[in-house]
Amino acid sequence: MNENLSNRKFRHIKREIRILGIDDSPFPAHTTQPVMIIGTVFRAGKWMDGVLRTFIQGDGRDSTNKIVSMINNTRHKDQLGVIMLDGITFGGFNVLNIRKIFQSTGIPVIVIMRKYPDFKKIKNALKRFPDWADRWNDIKDAGKVYKIENKEDIYIQLNGIELVDAEEIIKLSTTRSAIPEPIRVAHLIAAGVITGESRGSA
Repeated sequence: MNENLSNRKFRHIKREIRILGIDDSPFPAHTTQPVMIIGTVFRAGKWMDGVLRTFIQGDGRDSTNKIVSMINNTRHKDQLGVIMLDGITFGGFNVLNIRKIFQSTGIPVIVIMRKYPDFKKIKNALKRFPDWADRWNDIKDAGKVYKIENKEDIYIQLNGIELVDAEEIIKLSTTRSAIPEPIRVAHLIAAGVITGESRGSA
C-alpha cells in the first residue's frame, strides 16, 4: 500500500475520461450470503467499454479487498481515470474504505449519494455488529460530504481527487439522469441479472 499518494490534480480532464462505476445487486435484508457487485467502464457518460463483476459477503468485511482485487486485475485498469461508487456500504453493511481503495489502486475515488447520509442512524445500525467500531471508522475515513448541484442535487465524498475536478467529471458523466451514467448502468445491470428485469430508472 502506497502511503505517499496525494490527491491527483487533473491539468485537463478529457471529455472521454474512463470511469469505473460500481454498485451492488439487490439482496435480502440481513443476508450473509454472497452479493454480486457490478462495475461498468465508461468513457465519461457516453460509451460503455466493459463490465466487471465480483462477489462480497452480505454484511461482511471483505468489500474493500474484493473491489481492489477486481480493479487491479482488470485489463481496463491502466485506462481508468476515476472510480465512482454508489455509496460506501454494499451488501447491507459491508463498509468500503475509500482511502484504502485509492491507496491500493492509485485511482481516485468519488462516492455518489442521492441523499445526505444520516450518520447517527448508520452508527446505531452498525452497533449490532461486534466489530461495529471498525466499520464506523471506515465510514469516518471517507471524509467530508459535499453537496453538488447537478441535474438534481447529489452528495459526494472523495479520496485522491480535488473537489473541482470531481465536479467536472460528474457533470461530464451525467447524461440521462441526476446520477452519473457509470453508476446508473451498473445499477440496472446488477438488478437485471439478479431479478430477471431491472426496474425503475436508477
